[in-house]
Amino acid sequence: MALVPGFRMLARVTVYDRRLPARCLWLLPCTHGYSPSGARMTVTRDVVSLREATRVWFAISLQTFGGPAGQIAVMQRALVDEKRWISQQRFLFALSYCTLLPGPEAQQLATYVGWLLNGFRGALVAGILFVLPGVAALLALSAVYVAFGDTVWVQGLFLGLAPAVIAIVLQALMRVAKRGLNHPVLVALAAAAFIALSVFAVPFPIVIAAAAAIGWAFGRVHPELTAPKEAKATDGPAPLIDDATLHTERPSTRRSLLVLVAGVVIWLLPVVLVAVFTGTGSVYVDQGLFFSGAALVTFGGAYAVLAYVGQQAVSVYGWLTPGEMARGLALAETTPGPLIMVVQFVAFLGAFRDPGPLGPWGGAVLAALLTTWVTFVPSFLFILLGAPYVERLRHNRSLSAALTGITAAVVGVIANLAVYFALHTLFERTTASAWGPVALNVPDLGSLSVPALIITVLGFVLIFAFKWGVLRVLGTCAVVGIALHLAVTTLL
Repeated sequence: MALVPGFRMLARVTVYDRRLPARCLWLLPCTHGYSPSGARMTVTRDVVSLREATRVWFAISLQTFGGPAGQIAVMQRALVDEKRWISQQRFLFALSYCTLLPGPEAQQLATYVGWLLNGFRGALVAGILFVLPGVAALLALSAVYVAFGDTVWVQGLFLGLAPAVIAIVLQALMRVAKRGLNHPVLVALAAAAFIALSVFAVPFPIVIAAAAAIGWAFGRVHPELTAPKEAKATDGPAPLIDDATLHTERPSTRRSLLVLVAGVVIWLLPVVLVAVFTGTGSVYVDQGLFFSGAALVTFGGAYAVLAYVGQQAVSVYGWLTPGEMARGLALAETTPGPLIMVVQFVAFLGAFRDPGPLGPWGGAVLAALLTTWVTFVPSFLFILLGAPYVERLRHNRSLSAALTGITAAVVGVIANLAVYFALHTLFERTTASAWGPVALNVPDLGSLSVPALIITVLGFVLIFAFKWGVLRVLGTCAVVGIALHLAVTTLL
């Protein structure tokens, strides 16, 4: 097969001519080939055009409601099922790796896939667009909350969105479970992870470590556990990034040091600048340092760290009240993007009430953006630093078996988050009860919200019976929520 130097391709081309010199491969931005020794090599650059990828990532960013379960499902549908840009096994492998990292795993998964599709530029585009709508939306809602308080229209909007997300999360859970649990042992592992988290309150790191050990042990006995399933004819065309494709960016000590140093400087430079202009004792420096540290310990998703963040923000720093922390969580749950975005609301209120040398509104916006920066920049650093090494280990059977076990546990984690979200959406009050090792969050049945239940049922009907899309369901439920809240308020 003859190749024309400089010919730009957006789809992959497999080169079978071993006579092609390896030094010429850089001329082809998107090709696969063989080295002179016969070993298969990959020089993939842009798998799809950056413009097309940007358009798709922007569309995904507008649908990232419902926490990690819903966000992962949106990417699953768009990237794996519809666009066929990445195979199911590669998607789950990336998810397993991101689950091991501190920070929002869904945003890191988007960054990882963006890196696979378009390299460094793709990672930045995917990661930034994933959080950008949530940043804008929560910043606006924080301002509305401070300026207008609990308005009827805002409460009605939340009443409609939150219950609809329950149905979206369940749909996400079913899809991820269907594709990730392809062995009875994995099903049992997912169930065990759910029980450990929701019934016995086992710490998330212990659950993940146990799942990795079980996956590794079972993979030694049954290697087929990690073997990719053959795609069926009805699955559609072959994905652009299949199970055999290797990313071109090779790991090296020089690259790793460059990424590490540059990443740390970019991460902490805004905090240093704020300290210079507002003083080391300002609320902005306190928030920058506190949330920088929190970004490094957010293992297990947002729910695992929000208790710690809430306790420090309320009891130690006094940035907001316990009730406001709960309302901030509700705001974050009903806006697109990672749930950890609630830290932006915390920072906004804290700086608004203690702006220091800045005005309340300017200080609040600065604090919100600074907190968002120090919370999410580490996620880019973790992916850009570790992904090239992880890619080279992807076909390691032992690692694949361990990550397969983690993938199964992730299903249980998502199920636990779905139950938590449903309890706090449908019931106004819940009670933490403990009997020995058992720790349950029991709802007060008398606090059941009938309007929320009605909208939840509506969401299930629209998604599972009528097969509506996510945005259409959210829009419909938002309108119904506002109407119900206005009707109840008028009657009372």
